Amino acid sequence: MGDIHLRLPAGPRIAFSRIPIDMVGVNERADSFTKRSIKNESKLGALYTAVSMLDLTTLEGMDTPGKVRQLCSKARNPVPAMLFHELNEKKTLPPIPQVAAVCVYPSLVPYAKEYLAGTNIKIAAVSTSFPSGQAPEEVKMLDVKRAVQLGADEIDMVIDRGAFLSGNYQKVFDEIVKVKDICGERVHLKVILETGELKTYDHVRFASDLAMEAGADFIKTSTGKVTPAATMPVTLVMLQAIADYQDRTGRMVGMKPAGGIRTAKQAVHYLCMVNETLGRDWLTADWFRFGASVLLNDLLRQIFKQATGRYYYEKAFSTD
Repeated sequence: MGDIHLRLPAGPRIAFSRIPIDMVGVNERADSFTKRSIKNESKLGALYTAVSMLDLTTLEGMDTPGKVRQLCSKARNPVPAMLFHELNEKKTLPPIPQVAAVCVYPSLVPYAKEYLAGTNIKIAAVSTSFPSGQAPEEVKMLDVKRAVQLGADEIDMVIDRGAFLSGNYQKVFDEIVKVKDICGERVHLKVILETGELKTYDHVRFASDLAMEAGADFIKTSTGKVTPAATMPVTLVMLQAIADYQDRTGRMVGMKPAGGIRTAKQAVHYLCMVNETLGRDWLTADWFRFGASVLLNDLLRQIFKQATGRYYYEKAFSTD
């Protein structure tokens, strides 16, 4: 595959090498992480780590301030106090950590900011005409500016998949650059590729490279609105892109698989893959996140199982 040249904002051009991906090799490698056995002590630590990496999300047309309040309450205290007291009577455990972030539409950022005051939980806002990315550029930039002005700590933008798939890579690159310019250093930028619409691993790899060169702080698989969402092979392709980029530039970039991760067992498999592909430096919420709200309850059930030897019924935890 030949190089693709794109213009940087200052004028010079940058060459992107289209790296062909071995689909069979990626699938086999990703599958190997699902066969790892983990000791109980290590498993409990992994479950705690996964809780601390969660972005709890509500992105529905019927979202209200009340729903955001409930989500923020769960973000602050994932386990009801009485339930954790019962757990500690059976086995002394460290407190369940708060999650990493709450992700909402820009209009609900002020409510999340109010409900999360006094915590270290980040407020993420989806932007750039989420989830389609199909809006005029000026509308998308206003969307980002408004979210930042309202107090978002992180912006989750979507790329224009129509432009990408039609070969208008310069448009995709320029929009990411402009969004990062609005975010500045204070606000972290996550770039959603919507891998389920990119179709091929080659496209996923190139989109990952393009997003990182344009200034992404994180690359993210999906909006959660398209099937398939996050898969282990797609995430592995993106993790390897991050590793190659870090080797070449010295800059670390974060990763967020989103959608489709529902069980603690899956989460542990992902953490094994991150550890072996990128290393332990990425095993913090600063560099790795799960976009999977339904995952939290299963993580909590497995933590309680490790502590007590029995499963708690799912409704023991809130279903928000």
